[in-house]
Amino acid sequence: MPSIPGVSHQEAVRALQKAGFNIVRQGKHVVMSNGQRILTIPRANPVNAFTMGGIVKDAGLSVEEFNRLR
Repeated sequence: MPSIPGVSHQEAVRALQKAGFNIVRQGKHVVMSNGQRILTIPRANPVNAFTMGGIVKDAGLSVEEFNRLR
């Protein structure tokens, strides 16, 4: 699994919104969906590098695509 270090949850949410995901609900985690996939982003600064890599993989993006969206 890829690791993406140093990403805050706000930065991750902004990048995923650019990729077509919308915020469904917020609490201790931010839940996002694009109609087909559901992602859960923990509210941590920074998000664990391996967790962020898994979220990006679950979103169907490559690390390079995610970094371009940031």
